[in-house]
Amino acid sequence: MTEATGTARVITLLVVDDHPVVRDGLRGMFASAPGFEVLGEAADGVAAVELALRLDPDVVLMDLRMPGGGGVAAIARLARLGARSRVLVLTTYDTDSDTLPAIEAGATGYLLKDAPRDELFTAVRAAADGRTVLSPAVASRLVSRVRTPTAPGNESLSAREREVLGLVARGTSNREIAAELFISEATVKTHLTHVFAKLGAKDRAAAVAVAYERGILG
Repeated sequence: MTEATGTARVITLLVVDDHPVVRDGLRGMFASAPGFEVLGEAADGVAAVELALRLDPDVVLMDLRMPGGGGVAAIARLARLGARSRVLVLTTYDTDSDTLPAIEAGATGYLLKDAPRDELFTAVRAAADGRTVLSPAVASRLVSRVRTPTAPGNESLSAREREVLGLVARGTSNREIAAELFISEATVKTHLTHVFAKLGAKDRAAAVAVAYERGILG
């Protein structure tokens, strides 16, 4: 309760998912519960960033794999732009190649879509307060990852390194990558140097091949 008004705080949300049925279901679920208001919906990461900046919700419920713009890139962009909104990932994927980049990019929490309704409500409230929320499966994976020494040539890529590598895989030149990501060519080369070292690759083609093989791309 707030002292000024004596009313409960309403948490505002933006729902981001490429499936209309999922978006409708989430909107209906939050509409039926007191203390929540869905301000808008987006079907991809690009639209999510635009709406989050315009609507300024407390929490963005973000899916990860979406045609037209993935969730990790959107999370990273919101962080770079200094958005106030907290991002709570809500997805069906709990692999290392999904969870780690999302959290590195700036997600406040990570929840799976099979989470019970009350758990989702609790997670959204926690995210709005800036508290980290992880589903048990994801938390277990992260703890295991921290406790297990990383083998040489098998370190995880940062969100920006994955972004650069994804553009390399599409045949984009360093100059084009720099323009696309609003960074210098020197920075692109630095990211690629780190990518090569982490993947144990000697050049661009080898890095892309290793990334596909390990499920980092695709």
